[in-house]
Amino acid sequence: MKENNYYAQKLNSQKLFKAYETKIPRVKQYLDAEISFVGDNLTGSERVLELGAGYGRIVKELAGNCKSIVGIDISDESVSLGKKYLKDSPNAEILTMDVNNLTFEEKFDVILCLQNGLSAMKFTSSDLIEKIMGMVVSGGKVYFSTYSEKFWEYRLIWFKEQAEKGLLGEIDLDKTKDGVIICKDGFKAITYTPKDLKMIGYLSRYEYQIQEVDESSVFLIIHKK
Repeated sequence: MKENNYYAQKLNSQKLFKAYETKIPRVKQYLDAEISFVGDNLTGSERVLELGAGYGRIVKELAGNCKSIVGIDISDESVSLGKKYLKDSPNAEILTMDVNNLTFEEKFDVILCLQNGLSAMKFTSSDLIEKIMGMVVSGGKVYFSTYSEKFWEYRLIWFKEQAEKGLLGEIDLDKTKDGVIICKDGFKAITYTPKDLKMIGYLSRYEYQIQEVDESSVFLIIHKK
């Protein structure tokens, strides 16, 4: 799977770091709002796992809100950068691991897949949902997030900024529409609709809720009761 993953091959390490060094205020607000939303719902006692953690940007931000936090990413380069990035966060770590092959012995109180990580992981398998739910303790929660349709204009501006930095290929404006961004180098970023999130929630077989945050994100929160 790794050889076909755009994030492992191209948008990793320093490029991924630069992608989040945006100069667009509304995008910065979106990035901060997602982290704040999750952080405000942590008590400080949780063991947290983040899927698709990149170089650990969110891991570092949330380290002070929980007992421990582990991030996994498919890119060796991003994880290598992340180990340096997290060196001053003693309760945080980052590992190279494929979400389809989670190898942890212990379960987590909270699992995160934020900022449209669903798109990068091509989250379509009910088996994968079952695997992820199997890694959560009874009484724990899983947070997935994607973009709100209200954020489309800013999302497109942000991706254009990344393309101008050379982090992504040129955006194919003829094909980019309806929540899907397509670049001429083959990169494709989709958006999960509230209907899609409800389907994931349904397939989990647990209680769930859909919540919009900041008019930029839509969260699916699954409660493993």
